[in-house]
Amino acid sequence: MNNDDESTGAEVFISFEAASDAKVLIISIAARLAGMHPQTLRQYDRMGLVQPGRTSGGGRRYSERDVALLREVQRLSQEEGVNLAGIKRIIELEAMVGDLRQRVAELEHELAHTRARLAHIESAGFPRRDLVPSNQHQTALVVWRPTKSS
Repeated sequence: MNNDDESTGAEVFISFEAASDAKVLIISIAARLAGMHPQTLRQYDRMGLVQPGRTSGGGRRYSERDVALLREVQRLSQEEGVNLAGIKRIIELEAMVGDLRQRVAELEHELAHTRARLAHIESAGFPRRDLVPSNQHQTALVVWRPTKSS
């Protein structure tokens, strides 16, 4: 960035969904983009609110997504009055929701694939004579034991 960008005080807005996960921003740049002091970022790292990448020398590297998260932490704190422990819990729950949404999508895909396979099997006719299709739901457990042949 050149000095003209710094003197205008223009804000940079990063969409949470579209933000990159590449850990390339040094702490001073990430702090400036988030509108925070670098020491605040260090504190949030220690608390586990934001988890920057690390260089081989131990320096913190932030992504655009980290900056967006820092802005959300600041918004929740200043505008909503949520304390840092509450913010950490919100972040954890949102991550859990994201993971669950991904798992639901995977299961929906698997279910659609299984239904398609079942429809294919049923359209081809039931190929095995030892299995009989039934439309009735049965709750009985049947144990089959082969007879011993002499």
